[in-house]
Amino acid sequence: MDDKALTAIAFELYALPIEEFVAARTAAAKAAAGSGKDLPAAVKALPKPSAAAWAVNMLAIHEPGVLAQLSELGQRMRSAQASLDAAALRELARERRTLLATAVETARAVAERQGRSISATIAADVERTLQAMTADEGATAAVQSRLLVQALSADGVDTVDLDGAVAVPGAVPAPRATTLGRPKQQPATVPEEAEEEQTTAEPGTRKPPDQPRLKAVRETPRPASPSALEKANAALGEAMAAEEESARLAADRQSQLADTEAEVADLTRETRELRDRLKAAEEQLDSARKNLGTAAAEAKQAARAADKAKRSAMLAQERVLRLGNTRD
Repeated sequence: MDDKALTAIAFELYALPIEEFVAARTAAAKAAAGSGKDLPAAVKALPKPSAAAWAVNMLAIHEPGVLAQLSELGQRMRSAQASLDAAALRELARERRTLLATAVETARAVAERQGRSISATIAADVERTLQAMTADEGATAAVQSRLLVQALSADGVDTVDLDGAVAVPGAVPAPRATTLGRPKQQPATVPEEAEEEQTTAEPGTRKPPDQPRLKAVRETPRPASPSALEKANAALGEAMAAEEESARLAADRQSQLADTEAEVADLTRETRELRDRLKAAEEQLDSARKNLGTAAAEAKQAARAADKAKRSAMLAQERVLRLGNTRD
């Protein structure tokens, strides 16, 4: 199967409004029928994205700069975490909250331009997905791929689970290995004089080769390990950042709960009113049906009376004609 062809088709499908996805996928599979059996089957197997994943894809397509800002922020947060910089982590956590709020509102606007509104639940999934990309490089690549099929989440400890998250996993570049916050050690070098001595000396009188190397390693400055206090401060910073994030999420959920309760109350009141109106309409319908029956009976009776009167008039007219002829 041509993986490039599948990826190209996937990019087109996942850029469409979500309501058009299934029909477009079926049409794409039929169009690929001439390429063998594998490609049409692979196209048919492309999953429809969730509403949140679709919104994130729209954001990646139409507002990639927003995701670029979050990606850059994620790199800085991982660097601060690796260097145990508690103050930087707290500041970056506040910056992330601002960027996430802006990104979610942008996703709402982009989705509305595509003809779809985002509910509070979907917006929360979008926010969790964007937050995950700041915590994991693999999640960053998945979000920016434009082929996301499900929302992501991060617990701040384990890597983000990306199993089944992207329509065509081969189209997403693997995250590069990083050593943020870890100083690189210089390779041990052997002094030139020692090399010359090792080269020219007789095999029986040559110095052990490990001595110059060990000397070079000893002379190489080693990075200072963070102290217990520094580690504790970093852990405190992470905990405080997590606490602030949890408090914000709790406030958001409380606000969503209040909005939902108000919506339920409005719908309940509207339902009650509709039921009352329905009951009144049913009573009116019953009354109208009764009136219809009465009117139909009266109309039938009136029609019979009119027919009888018509016959009587015809008989009277015939009698008048006969009497007139008899007089002559």
